[in-house]
Amino acid sequence: MNLRKRIGVTLPLALAAVAASLVVASSASADNSLVTANIAAGSLTEVTSAAPSFSVTLDGTDKTGSYTLPITVTDARGSGAGWNLTITSTQFSTGVSGNTLASDAASIASVASTCVAGSTCTNPTNSVTYPLTIPAGASPPPAVKFFNAAVNTGRGKFTGTPSVQVAVPANTFAGTYTSTVTLAIASGP
Repeated sequence: MNLRKRIGVTLPLALAAVAASLVVASSASADNSLVTANIAAGSLTEVTSAAPSFSVTLDGTDKTGSYTLPITVTDARGSGAGWNLTITSTQFSTGVSGNTLASDAASIASVASTCVAGSTCTNPTNSVTYPLTIPAGASPPPAVKFFNAAVNTGRGKFTGTPSVQVAVPANTFAGTYTSTVTLAIASGP
């Protein structure tokens, strides 16, 4: 077969193959599919397992003891409603002997907040000012707000760590003093 005859037969076959592939490509179709994700609201919680303590040695001058109280806050509600932490306490007392520190002896100097590992967080925007006296009495008085998250902040899981200072006057009786601290969390800043 001569070259002209071969081109004459091969060229139309090649063009037909290209045309057929274009027809197949242009006849492809696409589909859309709607995916639905149901994301259920979780809860708002605070928890601490801390059992803080401090020591001072009396030497004739006023002293300040200090401790931290790490609290884990989880806002898994998915609402952005914000939240607030409250605190109250019993007065530092030696118990049976009846020696006490002043009802305004303890105050929060600051609160540090960090996102817990493994949680994507929206950092809380806190509007509470410090120092803040922790209320104390023979029975816990009404609680006060000590840290909050403004609307659309504080979502996720955090560790909030209040730094607490306790005033110990020079004329304090020596002994072991205890106080029960009560924490709570509520919705809204």
